[in-house]
Parts: sequence; structure tokens; C-alpha cells
Amino acid sequence: MIRVGIVGSNFGRTVLLPAFRADPRCEVVAMAGRDAKKTADMAREAGIARAFKTWAELVDDGGIDAVAIATPPSLQPDIAIQALQRGKAVFLEKPLAASIAQADALLEQALVSKRPVMVDFEFPELPAWQRAKALIDEGAIGALRHVVVSWQVENYATRMRLKSWKTSGDDGGGVLGNFVSHCFHYLEYFCGPLANLYAQLFRLSGEKNGSESIVALVGEFASGAALSLSMSAASYLGSGHRIEFYGEDGALMLVNTGADYMRGFELFYAHRPAETLARVDVKAPDDSQYADGRIAPVSRLAKRFLDAIEKGGDVTPGIREGHRVQHLIELARLSHDVSESVATDI
Repeated sequence: MIRVGIVGSNFGRTVLLPAFRADPRCEVVAMAGRDAKKTADMAREAGIARAFKTWAELVDDGGIDAVAIATPPSLQPDIAIQALQRGKAVFLEKPLAASIAQADALLEQALVSKRPVMVDFEFPELPAWQRAKALIDEGAIGALRHVVVSWQVENYATRMRLKSWKTSGDDGGGVLGNFVSHCFHYLEYFCGPLANLYAQLFRLSGEKNGSESIVALVGEFASGAALSLSMSAASYLGSGHRIEFYGEDGALMLVNTGADYMRGFELFYAHRPAETLARVDVKAPDDSQYADGRIAPVSRLAKRFLDAIEKGGDVTPGIREGHRVQHLIELARLSHDVSESVATDI
């Protein structure tokens, strides 16, 4: 039995806990959170045997084999590095860190430790996305010409004007860390490496030092295909999440107009000389037992993570993918600061 400890009592309790419990090979045996009393109460209610006052105590405990971390990005590297130094496998959230220097240190320790390190990029675990990837790889739309991403939502932190990592670029969040980190990962998953990018970041109107909520970004893939991305976490009744792939011979679209970030994606496809897009029927497992749409995709990642603990080998998405995304986040900020396109050094 693989013994898992979770650091973080919000996302860690609501998503990571049921995702890991879906696999009978592991047991979540411990939790640590910021508020010791609250964490102890939550652990008791969730049927978790032990609650630790600090993450350091959990990481140091010999009765834990793997650590799943759900903390703000600025805190995550220290926890992960110490866990790896103790020989434990690590399940990380995105983005890895609040800076590329932190991500560099984490990557170095992961390579030295040679323990499984997985990063929670969830979108490619969705069946509609996997079908889209297969169609692109099969040449169903021909050589890729350009990709358009439009993600328009209003998240709770922005709506309530909260001061948290989710609205603060300095803490590893803001629109880049909280949302576009996903985009950077899935764009390279679908289309190969980005070669250059140009980004502009925007705060909420009327706030000189307010939250970073909107990004407009253009770029070019190594293949020569173009990218246009618009992401806003400040769009009241926004249109949702849409990714459009245009090739020489056809087009693909992934569309989700609902409020659930993971559930609701539909796939549309057309090949020349069709005049309209047709919906692609995608078979998907029933995950209606989960109240939160993120649990099912995270459980698929957790399964591969546990496979690697048992059998060895690398995990995907892993530390290298996480580090690559951190690099792209850093370059997007640099591009905004200098108002120029920057190369990604692939």
C-alpha cells in the first residue's frame, strides 16, 4: 500500500483526496495545512488518520511514501525539494513556483533524486482533448496553419477582488500562473514547442496595483504555425473556453461554454470541402459520481503517478514539462515588460 500525505487543505481536500482515494493501491494517511486546528478537524471529518501542524513534519515522517502538494506556488518548491531529499515521490500543482529560480532548484533536485514527480496539468486527460490530439497527429487537418485560444471567464478571486496568489503575479499566480500555465502546457502538447511569443498583461480597470486578470498573447510554433491567445479571468458571463486549430486541409475546435472548467467540452471537425463543422462523438467514462469536474482527470494522473512509484520510469506530465511552462511564464512577463517578442530558446 502506497501511503500518501497531502499538503494543503483546500484543493488538497476537495480534489486530490478523492482523486487518490479512487485508486485502491494507495491510502491517504495524513494531511497538513496552514491552520493546525482547522486541518485537524478536516482530517477527522474526511477519515484521514493523521493531521500535522506543519508541512515539514509531514514531509519528514517515515510513514509517508509520497507527498501531494496543493499550496500557493511560492511555497511549493521548498516542500517538494525537502520531500525529494527524503526519498519521497511528489505530485505537484501548476505552476511549479513563483519564479524560474525556484523552478530551476526544484528541477535540479528532481533529477538528482530520481523519484517520480508529476505535475497536475489536467486538460489533456479529457477524452475530447485526447481525440483532438489523435486527429491532429493523424493529419486530419493537414499541416497546421494557426491556433486560436479564447478563454473568457470570471473566477471567484477576481469577482470578489481577493488579494491572493490567484490574482498576484508576484506570488506565481495572476492570469499567467493560474490559467495560462495550462494553456502553455496544452498548446505544446497539441502543436509542439513554441518558438517565440509576445504578451501584454492587463489589470482590472481602476486599480493601479490591482490583480493581473487579462492577457493577450501572440506567438509562433517551431513548425511555423501562428498562435493567437486571449485569456481573461474578469469576463462576467464570459463565453467559456475555446481552442481552434486551422490546418491546410481542415479545422478542429474544442468548445466548452459551461462554468465547469473540465466538464462540457465538445469537439467539432471539418475536412475540405465540407462547408460546416460536424460534432465528433467522443466516448467518455461516466464521472457523475464526482461533484467537482476536476476529480476525474486528476485521478487519471494519480493512477500514472502510482504506476511509476510501483514500477519505476518517468511520468508525464512531469518535472520537465512543469519547468518548461515556468520558463514560458517568465518569458511572457519579460515580453510584457520590454514590449517585444521574445524567443523561447527551444
